[in-house]
Amino acid sequence: MSDSILQNCTTVGDQSIDIEIRDGLIDRVVPAGEGDASAYDPADRYDVGGSLVTPTVTEAHTHLFNALSEGNPHTNDVGTLEQAWQTGQKNSVHRTKEVVKETARRVLNWFVSYGVTRIRSHLSLTASEDGPFTAAEAMIELKSEYSDIVDLQLVGVPDRGYIRDEEKFSQFETLLEMDIDVVGGWPHREDTREYGVQHTEAALDLADKHDLMVDLHIDETDDPNSRYTEVLATEAKARGMGDRTTASHVTAMHSYPNAYADKLSRLLAESGVSVITNPLSNSVLQGRYDDYPKRRGFTRLDELADAGVTVGIGHDDIGDSANPYGDGDPLKVLYFLAHFAHKNRLGDERQLWDMLLRNNAEIFGLDPQEATLTEGAEGSVVVYDTPSAFDAIRTVAPRTLVMKEGRTIARTTHDAEILANDIGDVEFSKQGI
Repeated sequence: MSDSILQNCTTVGDQSIDIEIRDGLIDRVVPAGEGDASAYDPADRYDVGGSLVTPTVTEAHTHLFNALSEGNPHTNDVGTLEQAWQTGQKNSVHRTKEVVKETARRVLNWFVSYGVTRIRSHLSLTASEDGPFTAAEAMIELKSEYSDIVDLQLVGVPDRGYIRDEEKFSQFETLLEMDIDVVGGWPHREDTREYGVQHTEAALDLADKHDLMVDLHIDETDDPNSRYTEVLATEAKARGMGDRTTASHVTAMHSYPNAYADKLSRLLAESGVSVITNPLSNSVLQGRYDDYPKRRGFTRLDELADAGVTVGIGHDDIGDSANPYGDGDPLKVLYFLAHFAHKNRLGDERQLWDMLLRNNAEIFGLDPQEATLTEGAEGSVVVYDTPSAFDAIRTVAPRTLVMKEGRTIARTTHDAEILANDIGDVEFSKQGI
């Protein structure tokens, strides 16, 4: 923790403020120019010159343990989600604990450089030569290693059919006892509707038993008959677990009849279950079986939000068999969603920022007020190389400064030169575009 002052900041709401941080918390927020810079050591004073400043970012859904694994050695040549699962399982055999840690460190560092200090990462029981708990052991060690700069929340995901296999079930319960924070699952991967319902109910049973949160990959398909989210919401509501339960993906919602989608939106709102959309991966994985027109394949953001459901956003896959692209930059995800979800009107950026900052923090388990620039909140902030929230998304602005509890943990610069004989050499920063 450290004491710092950031002067001349612009917020997402276009306010001009100074932020004073004491003992790792925001001590005062005052109009720009009214902060007491003299109370801070010169090395801890940051005049950001009107740049956008936000709280640090929460990544609500990713897979660190198998990041950068595509093509090592197997490749998803088909491009479907089913093939991604099969290819990922084959590649996991060759990923030792040290390989998992080496690649996950690279990606964790990318996340931090982009202002992400809270990450929810899913991991599975693995078929690695090092044993079924390779991914868990590696990620738990990294959770401790990065604890000063990243709050890492781990989701344990079971094998398909674990509810009918005593050995698989026992292994999964052992996994949940290894400093895992969230119970995961993917009921739509089961062979029958009945097995998928049992999969969902078992996940909630285990979460209740071990006092954990729940976050299931669920209805991640174009099939309109895949309807496990209604089971998750109904059961979570009956058990009083909705506020710690999340439905990730729910892409089948784009294929549901409108009447059923409306019912499901209301049910999710009543239950308190949140939803996470992962536009980068689902844009390439969904619609693979379509001719034309091809479905966009993501959940119904506006309808869910209008019903009162908390909708977050995740980067999801980074360099694995589901999506070989990605580098952990949350602004690239917002930029893509602005186009993908018809959020291209001026003013729509406010909803995008709410998803990234407020909603993701709530899904992570924080009081949303903790992820704001208000007195008493955590003194963890991001400075963007642009003065406006809209332009931060439009230009995917570099994060010039990232602070965790008042302490600088990352810096980025972005400069360029234009070389043209007729106008001379011109130097500029990206902010000047």
